[in-house]
Amino acid sequence: MTSPNIISESYKPLIIGLTGSIAMGKSTAAQMLRDMGIAVFDADAAVHILQGPKGGYPEGAAVDAIEAAFPNSCDENGVNRQKLSQYVLGNANNMQELEAIIHPMVAKMRQDFIAEHGNEKLLVFDIPLLFEKGGADNVDKVIVVSAPADIQRARALARPNMDAEKFEHIMSMQVSDIIKRDKADYIVDSGKPLDDMREQIKKIIENLSHSLA
Repeated sequence: MTSPNIISESYKPLIIGLTGSIAMGKSTAAQMLRDMGIAVFDADAAVHILQGPKGGYPEGAAVDAIEAAFPNSCDENGVNRQKLSQYVLGNANNMQELEAIIHPMVAKMRQDFIAEHGNEKLLVFDIPLLFEKGGADNVDKVIVVSAPADIQRARALARPNMDAEKFEHIMSMQVSDIIKRDKADYIVDSGKPLDDMREQIKKIIENLSHSLA
């Protein structure tokens, strides 16, 4: 008898990539999708789990490899992000080495997620750097969360430990919102009130569900 958690060869869920630049409201959109009963894989959360304190897999699974590559970047609580940032910020080679450790582990967690939810019609991958890292090729549809630039900037600068210089640096490393919107299958305007944003997402899910009927 086939396990209900294994996707059959004749069926697989529609994979939706959810993305958006910094402070565009992507996390809010992801929570709205969860509230609608849609399973969401959070790539950032997966990285935090892998870099966190050691526990049962996957908790802290990346800690030993990161410590070996970047000495004294980890402690009893897992990866010390401030110390790790001293290795990777502005150093492309070190960043590539870190990604070579993390990305395969995140991919494994993503496959576990698909297996667990393999009988769902729709699955959402919440991936901040979907376009930057070429992940859009691995999803069926893309939802981009976007807002006017002045709203984005105000949201970002209201965050703890954020200033204008850091915000501009992050922006310089991300694909522009204009390009993301152009590449999107669906756009959620997070500059609108939350109820409006929720209704936009509801209509997108309805459209996608009808396309599968």
